[in-house]
Amino acid sequence: MSVSVFGRLAGVAQLRRAAAVLTTPLLPDDYLSMINQLWSARELRGRIVTVVPETEDAVTLVIEPGAGWHFDHRPGQYLGIAVAVDGRFHWRSYSLTCPPIQGDEQHRGQLSITVKAMPEGRLSTHLVRDLEPGTVVRLAPPRGEFVLPEPPPARLLFVTAGSGITPVMAMLRTMDRRATLPDVVLAHSAPTEPAMLFRAELHELGRRHAGFTLHERFTRREGQLSLADSLESVCPDWREREAWVCGPNALLEDAERLWAAAGLDRALHLERFSAAFAGGETEGGTVRFAASGRVVHIDGATTLMQAGERAGVALPFGCRMGICHTCVVPLLSGRVRDLRDGTEHDGGHQTMIQTCVTAAAGDCVLDL
Repeated sequence: MSVSVFGRLAGVAQLRRAAAVLTTPLLPDDYLSMINQLWSARELRGRIVTVVPETEDAVTLVIEPGAGWHFDHRPGQYLGIAVAVDGRFHWRSYSLTCPPIQGDEQHRGQLSITVKAMPEGRLSTHLVRDLEPGTVVRLAPPRGEFVLPEPPPARLLFVTAGSGITPVMAMLRTMDRRATLPDVVLAHSAPTEPAMLFRAELHELGRRHAGFTLHERFTRREGQLSLADSLESVCPDWREREAWVCGPNALLEDAERLWAAAGLDRALHLERFSAAFAGGETEGGTVRFAASGRVVHIDGATTLMQAGERAGVALPFGCRMGICHTCVVPLLSGRVRDLRDGTEHDGGHQTMIQTCVTAAAGDCVLDL
């Protein structure tokens, strides 16, 4: 949670501590939740308002945030969301697809994220197939540097593939809402027309804004987009534009090579928004518990706490959702990723991590 959000909640937290004396054995949050499920001094919460189908395997979740949330994110940032599955909360990160402040009265005060169900993603599939309106979720504040500058450049280039379009939609919607959409080229690839997210809206943007150009590529028919082969024809003046690229790693590596060769590294912005990160997951790895000698191999969706419990290691825990910090242990070596926001931590140098919200990003060793 950011320092600014802690500051906003500080006064409420003080009242909560004072009230705890009078409300034992229940905590003040228990009473707050009885009045309104979105009220909490410990955490940010939200309620799913609607689930809007986008494609066969993707939906947009419209979320009403509770107390403590401020609509001051930057277009292109992502938030953390935790949903209870089988009695436990699981964190993932998804790009906000809404402008910082919603422009229409119908959706004022609401957030939106768009989720694509991944074959290996248990939580993403749950969010797309099973999540019901009215579900209360936990939220983490927006983060990320893949953002629209203020003011935007006069000429922009977006290159996206699959769900990589989601952070760019927040940028396009922000400029559209302000009626300041400049000279923008978007090159987007998707497997098929029906599988393309926001296709109707993007075509409508093209009809309403003369400066907006959309290039579509449908990979099952035309093959994968190669920037080295296609960028000159898609956007001949790409060297004169600031560019944002988001999609699979192969696309990002292609862009890095091309912009580096042109000496334009500073004009390129990348979001490593692979299928794994979009679902808040890592590549997994072998986790070794140094004190006990136990070893277990886990996938990228399994937390280190779950790994320890699977291996029979007694790990400290409290809330199991990243709030109380009871589960903090030393990471001796290797790398882990925070499932709430994608932040990675390297072992050594007295690195302390929360096992309930981190997963292995390769082999790692814990001091347990």
